[in-house]
Amino acid sequence: MNMLRNITADNPHSLIKPVFYTIISNLVGLIPFVLLVEAAKLIFNPFVHPDTPLDTARLWWVCGGLAVSLVLLFVSEIPAYRSQYRDAYSAAADGRSRLAEHLRKLSLGYLNKRDPGDLANMMVGDFAVIEHSISHLVPQMIGAAIMPVLALIGLSFLDWRLALSLFAALPVAILLVLLTSGIQRKLGSQHIRAKIDASNRLQEYLNGIQVIKAYNLTGERFVRLEQSFRELMRQSIRFEGILGPIVLSAIVCVRAGLTLMVMVGVHLLLDESLDIITFVAFLIIGTRIFDPLTTALAGYAEFRYSEQAGERIVQLLREPVMQGERHPPEGYDVELKQVTFGYLDQPVLRDVNVSMPAGSFTALVGPSGSGKSTILRLIARFYDPEKGMVTMSGEDIRAMNPESLLQKVSMVFQDVYLIQDTIAGNIRFGRSDATREEIEEAARLACCHDFIMKLPNGFDTMVGEGGSTLSGGEKQRISIARAILKNAPIILLDEATASLDPENEVEIQKAIDRLVRGRTVIVVAHRLKTVQHADQIVVLDRGRVVEQGRHKELLSLNGLYALLWRRQHDEGK
Repeated sequence: MNMLRNITADNPHSLIKPVFYTIISNLVGLIPFVLLVEAAKLIFNPFVHPDTPLDTARLWWVCGGLAVSLVLLFVSEIPAYRSQYRDAYSAAADGRSRLAEHLRKLSLGYLNKRDPGDLANMMVGDFAVIEHSISHLVPQMIGAAIMPVLALIGLSFLDWRLALSLFAALPVAILLVLLTSGIQRKLGSQHIRAKIDASNRLQEYLNGIQVIKAYNLTGERFVRLEQSFRELMRQSIRFEGILGPIVLSAIVCVRAGLTLMVMVGVHLLLDESLDIITFVAFLIIGTRIFDPLTTALAGYAEFRYSEQAGERIVQLLREPVMQGERHPPEGYDVELKQVTFGYLDQPVLRDVNVSMPAGSFTALVGPSGSGKSTILRLIARFYDPEKGMVTMSGEDIRAMNPESLLQKVSMVFQDVYLIQDTIAGNIRFGRSDATREEIEEAARLACCHDFIMKLPNGFDTMVGEGGSTLSGGEKQRISIARAILKNAPIILLDEATASLDPENEVEIQKAIDRLVRGRTVIVVAHRLKTVQHADQIVVLDRGRVVEQGRHKELLSLNGLYALLWRRQHDEGK
């Protein structure tokens, strides 16, 4: 059962209709062979019994039955074909959606441990393998496994000795395939790893193409990409080269049954314990009875490879999502209590205590790597702390539903990512049911309405993937419009103006001022002059809170904040 769950990405019900109709089609496919046996009996009977005339009327009925059986075979193949392909593509489409939804509910900590190329290969490549398995492999293999049993039972009524000899070598073939399953699994794992590595290197190459061109690392000099492709080639050849002879050996064993049956039949004929008509019937059936078995054996290695691909998907689907059922409270004061957290065993925050009252403006400042952005991610519950807790109105946010919590939070980050959609579609991310008028009003408040209207199609202008067709300042203002439209009571700003030119900074600062009115605001600030009027400034260094207070209070302490202020003030002169 686990094998079927893996091969269908934890959706074995998708096999019911394809397998059922394939078995029906295979059974209908036996009718012509039964009729051929009957025709052979009628034709050879006058030669075996000279005093018996040829029953031409019955022979015509058999011929008519053959014609009808071909029509039935065509009719039975239609639902089999449709169910195999339609259910295969539906299962893959539903599986991709289910996996994408599951990924959204996992913590960023888990996702950051996975290679992006691995997830992309799983979403596209592994599901393509599953599509092929459901449409081409599994129904045919199950049908092929049932057919020998039915054939053995049916042929035993004609002559059990020939029936047993026909299938005598089948257990040897099955045993050979099963004994080499470990080799198949090992080769499949190595091939999948090579595909993942090639996907990672290709993604790295495309993402870093600007740097690669700048430093002339194109062509053969980009060794890692070339090596990954060659390793994938080597593993592909190894996979086919080792498994090919195993599969061919199993097929030879199966086909040897026909030779053994002929030898036994000739012996029985010489002993006059077998009539020629039965022998001819076995020759007719024996030449075709092994076709589905040969197909099944040829596809078994691919079946096991598909199972490994599906197993990776099932394991990811069973990865526990972030828990929490409670809805956030009405109050919106946020507090970190003895919070400790790190990435990949590298500590970032150590025993951090910060209280951010509802409606207040809190700024997080400090040197690079001091943990400022990490605090925002913990508040948004992208991660859960290793020790301590983050609370909202005194309640631990780990007990809250992650999606309900994020409805109360709007975020504007320094690196804005826009999807490949219209400007209006990107702003509507803030609230999916927003009207066009609400979208345009949010754009006005974010100081981006004017430049949007200058675009070729205004709000209906398509944005390149990641926002590549817009400048940094334009993307930033669209992200602020998105946050304004969401109208959440808690605002998280992560160095939203750090890398902008003065003109854009002024426009974005105006938009931010409109965004934060009457809300709990937590800002990671690089330019201290933008937060000097904050209700409180929290100074972090090496993951600890070293100073906390208002601007003038911190300057009077003559500590780290005063040092950072003087340094930026001197640089601005």
